[in-house]
Amino acid sequence: MNVNPNRERDLVLTPNEFAYISDQTKGHVVTYVGPFKTSMANTDRPVIFDPKTKRFKNCNLDESTQVFTAAPEGWYVELKNPSIDGKQPNIGTSNNSPALQIGRKVNLPGPIFFALWPGQMVRVTQGHYLRSNQYLVVRIYDEGEARKNWAQAVVKPQTTHTEDAEKTPITKPAPDLTMGQHMIIKGTEVSFYIPPTGVEVVRDQNGNYVRDAVTLERLEYCILLDESGNKRYIQGPDVVFPEPTEMFIAKNGQRKYRAIELNENSGIYLKVIAPYTENGKNYSVGDELFVTGKEQMIYFPRPEHALIKYGDHEIYYAVAIPPGEGRYFLNKTTGKITLQTGPCMFLPDPRENIIVNRVLTEKQTTLWFPNNQEALIFNRKLKEQAEKEQTQDYYVPSPAPQAQKKKQTFTEEQQQTSLPAGVVGDEISRTTQFTPPRSITLNSKYSGAVMIDIWTGYAVMVVSKTGERKVIVGPKTYLLEYDEILQTIELSTGTPKTDDNLIRTVYLRSLHNKVSDVVKAETKDFCEVDITLSYRINFTGEPEKWFNVENYVKFLTDHLRSVIRNAVKKYSVLDFYADSIALVRDIILGKASEDGKRQGRSFKENGMAIYDVEVLDINLQNIDIQDLISTAKHSEVKHQIALETQNRNLEFTQKTEEIQRQMEEAKSQTTQAIFDLRVQEIQKQLTYRLTEIEGQLKTESEKLKGTLEAQKFEIEINSAKLEQQKATQELQMVFAQKLLEQRLQEMKAEVDAVVKKAQAVSPDLVAALQAFGDKALAERMAESMAPLSILGGKSIAEVFSNLLKGTVLEHALKPRQLGE
Repeated sequence: MNVNPNRERDLVLTPNEFAYISDQTKGHVVTYVGPFKTSMANTDRPVIFDPKTKRFKNCNLDESTQVFTAAPEGWYVELKNPSIDGKQPNIGTSNNSPALQIGRKVNLPGPIFFALWPGQMVRVTQGHYLRSNQYLVVRIYDEGEARKNWAQAVVKPQTTHTEDAEKTPITKPAPDLTMGQHMIIKGTEVSFYIPPTGVEVVRDQNGNYVRDAVTLERLEYCILLDESGNKRYIQGPDVVFPEPTEMFIAKNGQRKYRAIELNENSGIYLKVIAPYTENGKNYSVGDELFVTGKEQMIYFPRPEHALIKYGDHEIYYAVAIPPGEGRYFLNKTTGKITLQTGPCMFLPDPRENIIVNRVLTEKQTTLWFPNNQEALIFNRKLKEQAEKEQTQDYYVPSPAPQAQKKKQTFTEEQQQTSLPAGVVGDEISRTTQFTPPRSITLNSKYSGAVMIDIWTGYAVMVVSKTGERKVIVGPKTYLLEYDEILQTIELSTGTPKTDDNLIRTVYLRSLHNKVSDVVKAETKDFCEVDITLSYRINFTGEPEKWFNVENYVKFLTDHLRSVIRNAVKKYSVLDFYADSIALVRDIILGKASEDGKRQGRSFKENGMAIYDVEVLDINLQNIDIQDLISTAKHSEVKHQIALETQNRNLEFTQKTEEIQRQMEEAKSQTTQAIFDLRVQEIQKQLTYRLTEIEGQLKTESEKLKGTLEAQKFEIEINSAKLEQQKATQELQMVFAQKLLEQRLQEMKAEVDAVVKKAQAVSPDLVAALQAFGDKALAERMAESMAPLSILGGKSIAEVFSNLLKGTVLEHALKPRQLGE
């Protein structure tokens, strides 16, 4: 750098600053530390040390001024090339450069504050704070210094208890240390760490000192890979710290994984890659295991197991087999294909079995599923898929529909979303709207075994490759084994039946089958006749015989044509034409028995039985003969109609006269009946009148008897009442007598008292008082005797006079004369 020599030559340093000045004559570099001021000589040049090139560069005074290296509390300084005596430049003076320990590095914990010697390099780093799920990786770069300064490390244990701090490995005496050795400082043991001299903290790939451990919850695990190639599987809940030689295996940015959740209808396919013993059972390398939810609902991988996958499928799911359906599965060892029928949840063991689909040919599809384009298209696609996968050992269908996998497994995307950043606690969320129940849709119409629906009145023959034959009679649903096919039959078509256009089918109409045909026969007078027939057929007996004849239509029509021709040959055209329908039915079904039933016709060859026949039409091939027969028939019909007309007239006259006679007889009978009814009516009236009079007499007699009885009863009642009244009056008179006697005694006592008082008065006064007293007594007695006079029917005076007769009061009741 070009520096202007005429610029200001004064070096002024404030506190906290220092600068390097190079003496150009001697090559010495002097360190000036502020606060300081000096004037530089012409040979002095300001320089600065470049840590990258490890050389001093010329610069101006402003650029040469540097700031002290400062590390506050909780920070530390990594100082390279320290001085031998360990001292730094003195403050406020110039310092000559001492001898440095080139290539050495020391760690100086804060708080610290110093200037640098020329050639020294420094890096200030914050102390390392650790949470319980964080850790540091440290490396020993100087084993001697590390062992000597091991106790000088700044370590704050995670717990504040002293005894626990003493147990922290980093605070123990220095272990055996080796240059380049790595160690793990765990956050579960140390909360703050500053390394001592000889130890440095290693950055990760992103340049961070502090690394995150893996926090595992329940049902989670992680995998650690050692430099030796061994893996270590750790299950949660736990905080996982790797060993110095281990690293986490990450997949799609995730270092922890969800345990595999199994149920009774799912499983995983494993191979043993290292021998081990579990529950007393030894497992060797190469053994294969199929673990389902029946044995282990939650599966955590282990180092002795390797997961076997076909494609992207890790979990094998059971296949739902509804009732009436089935699945084919192949035994890998024997090559035998077996049919598994429903209802069940079928989970094949992939070590031995594998589900296969059966591909039908287009011919089989057309015959077995007539007019079913959907089945034809599906089998074509299945055939194309099988041809594409011919390079594989087996045709492997998808273990489960993709929709089912999403519902029952944790996909990688779900694992990522199920482990979000941030703190997630246990919670219960309830929606405010109705949540429909979980449901799945089964569409196994063409996914399973070949299913044949036999309708009512039909039958099929099932033939296996081993030669076994069996007939299935509908209505029924039948699942074909993998090596079974349906027997094909051919049927003649047209009317009359011919072999020009055969129908191929596997379904035999065993009930109410209908076969139509035209039979050409000849009468004994060489007249050709065309008979149009419709046979009604059932298959009876042993079903295994029903398919013995490949074309039962041809077999039936050929035989009956011969029988009918032979029978018609015995009749003339007039005889046959006169009663052709009955003759034909007798020929085929036999004559009717007494109960009107016919025997029918059976075929022992295939169990076919004709139970009815319809004669639809009979035509003569010779038109002239047919016209003559028609004319004769017309004439015969005319005569027959005329006779029928006369007979009807005769019957009409006879019926008319007979009706007239019956009408007159009916009238006479009606008149006689009327007279009889009148006589009966008069007799009934007379009987009714006599009965009525007799009833009235009985009624009056009963009334009189009742009246007499009532009067007798009334007399008895009145007598009883009189007796009761008499007794009551007698009782009242006795009671009144008692009262009167009591009153008389009282009055006598009063009179005696008055007499005693009157003795003290004059005789005249006594007489006057006595008279007055007698009068008063008489009034009171009259009042008291009033009820007695009423009862006796006499006046009060008479009753009272009778009572006082012979007493001194007798004269008081006598009538007074005028003048007295």
